[in-house]
Amino acid sequence: MKVRIAAVGRIRSGPEADLVADYLQRFDKTGRSQGLGPATLREVEAKKGGMAEEALLLEKAISGTDRLCVLDERGKCLSSVEFAKALGAWRDQGASEAAFAIGGADGVDPKLRAQADLTLSLGAMVWPHKLARAMLAEQLYRAASILAGTPYHRK
Repeated sequence: MKVRIAAVGRIRSGPEADLVADYLQRFDKTGRSQGLGPATLREVEAKKGGMAEEALLLEKAISGTDRLCVLDERGKCLSSVEFAKALGAWRDQGASEAAFAIGGADGVDPKLRAQADLTLSLGAMVWPHKLARAMLAEQLYRAASILAGTPYHRK
């Protein structure tokens, strides 16, 4: 199952971009044996339309995917194991591609959020979108590691 991350805003070169690239590369390597990957990042940039315009751009970036997870502070807080099980279940149900949408400063438009198969929170704190990308990329890698039974995730 391919994975697509669609995010509002451009991440410039620097430590956050390096983290995202590193964890997505690890996800691709570890996930391959688990039927997961590759993962791609698609960035969109809304100029003036706020959340509504961002939602349209995100929808274009994720079109054709079978499952949608929206990152939102109002979402469910899952453990890493629960997240891995959800990802594995989507794969086992025959999804060929899953998308993860990260909104801009104001979050994800409620209409797009309503379409999600899963609304995921990275915790009670709000994170900048650059860090949210890195944290999601790491959790994707961790999920692939859990499903593969590697020692990366320790209980």
